[in-house]
Amino acid sequence: MNDLSPRGRLVRVAATVICGVLLLGGTLFGVDDDFPFGPFRMYSTAPDPNGDAKDTRVEGTDISGRTVQITEGNSGIRRAEIEGQQQAYVEKPARLESVAAAYAAHSPGAAPLTSVRVVVRWHGIEHARPTGKYRDEVIAQWTR
Repeated sequence: MNDLSPRGRLVRVAATVICGVLLLGGTLFGVDDDFPFGPFRMYSTAPDPNGDAKDTRVEGTDISGRTVQITEGNSGIRRAEIEGQQQAYVEKPARLESVAAAYAAHSPGAAPLTSVRVVVRWHGIEHARPTGKYRDEVIAQWTR
């Protein structure tokens, strides 16, 4: 068994104290973006057991009137990117034209889209269990 030198012990104690101070400061004054030293509230809170659950999707309508789900596979855009900029799409729905362009670039041969919309499906929840009921809400729409 190797013993640590006094210098080695000092380095470990200093590193432990520094990490402890960062964790305490992040917990008291930080935000999620300060992870791993911030509070990361996503895991420290619970949803309302009777509140609706949100499921966001992007869909388009092609020139034949067919509804197309816009996915990472057919557009190159991840759902998280849409959700992260959701308010910007609500404020300026014309930004969805770039989603139609990405779909056209990633789906050669597919019929062009005449509209793109961001749809939130609210799933009913009662006593922390799904009710099987839902409602759709279009929060942003671009039409050619």
